[in-house]
Amino acid sequence: MLFGLDGVEIGLIIVFLCLFGGILSGFPVAFAIGGAGIISFGIIAALDSAGLLIHQAIDTGSAAYAQLISDGVKADVISVFRYPDLPRIEEPVFPKGWEVAMDRNVSFIVNRINERVLAGQSIETLLAVLMFVLMGITLERSKIANDLLTTMARVFGPLPGGLAVSVVVVGAFLAASTGIVGATVVTMGLLSLPTMLRNNYSPELATGVIAASGTLGQIIPPSIVIVLLGTLAGDLYSAAQEARAQTAGCTDALTYLGEPAVVSVGTLFQAALVPGVMLALLYALYAFGYALVNPSKAPAVELGGTSNEPVTKSEAFTWLLGVPVALIAGAMLLAQVGVIGSQSLQVDSFTDIGEAASLRTNVSDECKASMIELHGQSAWDTAVAEAAAIDAAGGVQQSERLSPEQIAEKRAEKEANAAPIGTGITILMVAAALMLAMARGVKPSGDVRPLLIGAVGIVLVLMADVLLIAPSTSSGVSVVIWLIPFAITLYGCTRAAGYLAENELIRVVFPPLVLIVAVLGSILGGITNPTPAAALGAAGAIMLAAYRRLRDEDRSPKVVIFSTLAVILCILIGVNFDLRINNTEGVSVESWIAFLFAYAAYLYAAFGLLFSCYVLFKAGILTPVVRETAKVTSMVFTILIGSQLLNLVVISFGGEHYIQQFLKSFDNELTVFLIVMLVLFVLGFVLDFLEIIYIVIPIVGPVIYGGTFDPKWVTIMIAVNLQTSFLTPPFGFALFYLRGVAPKEVTTGHIYRGVAPFVLIQVVGLAILWFFPAIVTILPDLIPN
Repeated sequence: MLFGLDGVEIGLIIVFLCLFGGILSGFPVAFAIGGAGIISFGIIAALDSAGLLIHQAIDTGSAAYAQLISDGVKADVISVFRYPDLPRIEEPVFPKGWEVAMDRNVSFIVNRINERVLAGQSIETLLAVLMFVLMGITLERSKIANDLLTTMARVFGPLPGGLAVSVVVVGAFLAASTGIVGATVVTMGLLSLPTMLRNNYSPELATGVIAASGTLGQIIPPSIVIVLLGTLAGDLYSAAQEARAQTAGCTDALTYLGEPAVVSVGTLFQAALVPGVMLALLYALYAFGYALVNPSKAPAVELGGTSNEPVTKSEAFTWLLGVPVALIAGAMLLAQVGVIGSQSLQVDSFTDIGEAASLRTNVSDECKASMIELHGQSAWDTAVAEAAAIDAAGGVQQSERLSPEQIAEKRAEKEANAAPIGTGITILMVAAALMLAMARGVKPSGDVRPLLIGAVGIVLVLMADVLLIAPSTSSGVSVVIWLIPFAITLYGCTRAAGYLAENELIRVVFPPLVLIVAVLGSILGGITNPTPAAALGAAGAIMLAAYRRLRDEDRSPKVVIFSTLAVILCILIGVNFDLRINNTEGVSVESWIAFLFAYAAYLYAAFGLLFSCYVLFKAGILTPVVRETAKVTSMVFTILIGSQLLNLVVISFGGEHYIQQFLKSFDNELTVFLIVMLVLFVLGFVLDFLEIIYIVIPIVGPVIYGGTFDPKWVTIMIAVNLQTSFLTPPFGFALFYLRGVAPKEVTTGHIYRGVAPFVLIQVVGLAILWFFPAIVTILPDLIPN
């Protein structure tokens, strides 16, 4: 044995030395990873051929090994770490020679690239990375981030530490729109650091809050880190739980767990939202507390007046808080008492399949013992009783096709029990009422008559829904009845939008906020998966940037506004009408009319998007945005390919199995996960999150995802941990990004001292999530997937 080390240990050392050497050499990281894999494989192959790499493997033919097997110990838990006294045999790290290993690696890398990069199931989710990158870079290059920061600074500036708080708020906004740490830190550093220093802010606080806020893009969805982690975590969790079920003696994970072993990117977005907001609040609270203790280092700043109309406290309280809360609370109360609810008369053509037992009970004795150990005796007894009751009733009721008479009867029953006011129309009218109330709040001196007319229109819409429209009324007839009330409401909302546009805060914050809510809402609400939502975000960002450019050039932005309305019209028509004209016999006239309107709206929206692209192209914005998007996306996919090659090298000489055996030698799951978290934290000093996700996680993933921990909690903990390592001196990537754009008077020492409190806040945040995992799981549990 070379240097007294096992051959596999030496192989791992060689791989990581080549990887770190390649990264530190200054060679592009995307290519350094693949090169490190090839070079390390050549070195290991040469040493193995020279007989210098000897692996001390357990002698599976020995009597001691046979005794362990006869005692019921499973072969996959027997390792040199758990049973160091077992007899060993010496063998090369490539038992069949490096030529066979290389041949297998070439075959595997082709298959993996096909599965994960070119044509696999995860490629659709990975396309979301491209769209989110395009969305973020567009917002950053179009100066929308600059507008946000300036406006927020005017709002929070008069408070102690207000500029720092505004940086946190804008950092959270940019995190939710870009998901790119480097872009957010650089943008915030260029925009806010000089302003904070000019207003006598401490360099430590200024640099610390900028670096910390920039890293929120790691965790606040839609985060690229979550997208990439999610595509990997889903596969790792499914495979690890299947292996766990097999070890437990069960046929599959569904039988053993009682639920599918599935985790999606959309679910991870839901899980990441509350922890991300929690970290942002902790940052803001620290900045505010620091200003209270050291007022001279974080003074209140008045950054000039705004164009906003003065509003008294009573007016603000009434129209901006009291009335909106009353509207929302009233709608929720009416929903609880059944006045507001679903008016859908859709009836399935088949009956539902009868309820099965909570757990499968027709399993082997070994699986039964494992399931009782996992779920508890009471859960097993309950499942047995459920299964017995189902068998006594003739077994699980199978689905049957309903007759036309049965379908008509069920429809009549649903119509009789339907709520007087539909949920969809309520949401639209509450939104319209909120707009009218806020318009009154931000411009009390404005003409109130259009707002009152709009309020009358809302009342007429609701009255028409109650008195004239039944759940069975066709969508076309409903539109005709609602036409005049909706027109009255739209008139009031149009005038309200004009009032709101005069308020600087709403004018700057509302458009990107709506875009973020549309993207995140469609994902978190389970309406669509991340890829279409990302496409919506990218298109919205382009149109938003074009709108801002047209306003800067004193040109009419009506094309962009009408295109946005066309998108909304498409959605409303698609929700209320059946547009499947090619697949339905006997299409009604109103469906054809709705289809033509929807198609016209779609064409106009497409024209608006192309027009927006033309505006940005003429302004010199679109070309660098596309170039930067291509650069970032190419880097991501190149690192993905190179990391697959490096992983296969580690697998080929047994390195992955060796690391997993070491982790499995600990009996406590928390201990194993803590070790993994510490390793990831240290690796975060020198490796980018992409390298960690694609190189380290596939190695340790089968262990940490193969236990009893919730996979959502595991994934979010990893993401927050990587965020912490981005901040930690001396190698945190966010520090280098900020150092590159900081003025000369800001030293590296200022940056290191400034981020130290935020690193502690990150550690506190990790501890909170460690001891209270419900913070991660509460939102996915509340929102159906």
